[in-house]
Amino acid sequence: MRTGAAAGHHGYLHEAIRYDSDDELLAVVVPFLLGGVEAGEPTFVSLGDRTGRLVRAALPADSGVEFLPGGDVYARPTAAIRSYRELLAAQVAAGAGQIRIIGELPRIALGVTWDWWARYESAINHAYDDFPLWSMCAYDTRITPPAVLDEVARTHPRFATPDGGHPLSPTYLEPTVYLREHRAAPADPLQATPPLVELTDPTAAQARAAVHDADPGVLPADDLDDLVVAVSEIVTNALRHGRPPVRLRLWVGADRIVVTVSDGGDGPKDPFAGLLPAGNGATGGLGLWITYQSCNHVSLHRGGDGFTLRLVAGNPDPAS
Repeated sequence: MRTGAAAGHHGYLHEAIRYDSDDELLAVVVPFLLGGVEAGEPTFVSLGDRTGRLVRAALPADSGVEFLPGGDVYARPTAAIRSYRELLAAQVAAGAGQIRIIGELPRIALGVTWDWWARYESAINHAYDDFPLWSMCAYDTRITPPAVLDEVARTHPRFATPDGGHPLSPTYLEPTVYLREHRAAPADPLQATPPLVELTDPTAAQARAAVHDADPGVLPADDLDDLVVAVSEIVTNALRHGRPPVRLRLWVGADRIVVTVSDGGDGPKDPFAGLLPAGNGATGGLGLWITYQSCNHVSLHRGGDGFTLRLVAGNPDPAS
């Protein structure tokens, strides 16, 4: 049975908390969590270290709330979706009629990698709709850029407020609409320099060899292997589903490798490509789904000259 603001709701109820003080956060979160425990619902917290300690201290001892390792859950968008779907499926299999979660993206997600986390926040409205989930995503307005807060309103159907309200977001967009919008990531400074590798219409084997041979030891061996697999998948997709020419460019920095793969097509038709495995007969989604799990940042760009994917292995934020 659904309880609280989710009473009578089918599927996923996705809310955002925009708070400007610790007291304001606790005013929303503590009643939400204790209400879940009182109703006998599995109730979870997936917050960062500081906010996690804050909420834990505000709860009674042995509250029944379970704290998840937030930093691990939010390593990458696709990994977060996979992890949460496994958690939700297990709770439903155990008989849960509703699950409550309060979560928080790591602060680094609000910077240069926000484009793929924005896609995550939109996509989960679909990805979690199979489950009786009521979750809240916390955003501290003291550290969250205004542009990110605007996107939070466009990816969350409702807000949760300290007075117990749950107003609709007036700018919310359904994920099938939002995910088709152009949302470019900030340019990486390496791309202002000549690429170390530039290939036209490479085979997957040539692409793998080029990436493997280009690394002077910047990446750990496992990360390099992941990047090689990701580039192979993306080049294969571009050759199979895109339009020629297919161009691969690669740059090497002190702490990262950046690769772009471009073709003259429009990119995947499935708006959830990368975040979920391909479905409904969509093509090309599995390779991008693998790539999202193999790189530290993946960004998509559609322009007048075609479609480009940019993959980053290593540090995705050169300013950090």
